[in-house]
Amino acid sequence: MLDTADLAPPDRVEAVHTAMMYASAPCHVIHEDPAGPVHARMEVWDLGNATIFTHRSSGIRLLRTDKLARQDAMPVIALSVQLRSQGRFEQRKQQRLVPAGELLAVDLSGAYDYSWSGDGAAGCIQIPFDQLGLPVDTVRRAAPRIHESPFCRLVTDHIAHLTSDPARIVADPASAAVAAASVDLVRALLASAGRAERNTREVLAETLLTRVRAFVRQHLADPDLGPAMIAAAHNVSLRHLYQVCAAAELSLEQWIIAERLQGARHELLLPESRHRSVAAVAQGWGFRDATHFTRRFRARYGMLPSQWRRSGVDARAL
Repeated sequence: MLDTADLAPPDRVEAVHTAMMYASAPCHVIHEDPAGPVHARMEVWDLGNATIFTHRSSGIRLLRTDKLARQDAMPVIALSVQLRSQGRFEQRKQQRLVPAGELLAVDLSGAYDYSWSGDGAAGCIQIPFDQLGLPVDTVRRAAPRIHESPFCRLVTDHIAHLTSDPARIVADPASAAVAAASVDLVRALLASAGRAERNTREVLAETLLTRVRAFVRQHLADPDLGPAMIAAAHNVSLRHLYQVCAAAELSLEQWIIAERLQGARHELLLPESRHRSVAAVAQGWGFRDATHFTRRFRARYGMLPSQWRRSGVDARAL
């Protein structure tokens, strides 16, 4: 949406203000050094009923006053990962520092003060409250407490991945499924942090499969990953986990193997992995036995892993 590298320095301050009015909530944009080397790059991508927003810039402060907040009719929550520099945030008299790699929940319909010094960056997903299916007071109560939820790291990693290459994600035919899963994960996080017992029980039940899928993808390299580990991590019984998967016509064990095979297949063609043996790649994707991996690979793709590696297909095209 904006890259100030394409603009003359005198035009950049106004361009950043205009872009921010469109990309996020209307606010006062205050540059750390407006007479200095101001630079910014902003991207906005539609992801179903949500929006991905990435922002990289020189030192900046975004100040949203009560007067500006009253202009918005539809409440929106932003889950933002600080990607570079340390953020400073205040909303509803609660202040916090946001180190790189941490998650921040911002009620964009309220007043807030957010800033960083020097070169900084953040990536977020913005979701209208009405897409979450939660009471407004639950969402607002949860926002400053998200780090108390056991799902915080799961959602943080998910949003970091979403914002690392949003163009590729939204262009994929399966992006609608990613959009729905993203809303489900945020919904579960807020229900958990909001401590509304009835809503939490309902949301956790409805989003279990989404959370299981995200958990599996983040732990594929762990050779101990399996139904028992997954059930324990989500505080459900094995029987219940199998029931949820059966209702979705998902064979959990076979799906885990398929995801591992797909990851290994992609890595075998990466130039930076050429020095690694097939056995090492297999082990890196959770396969303890190289022979088992080779047999599974051939059954799924019709060739040996070594043959696939010699085929020379560009992994970036997969």
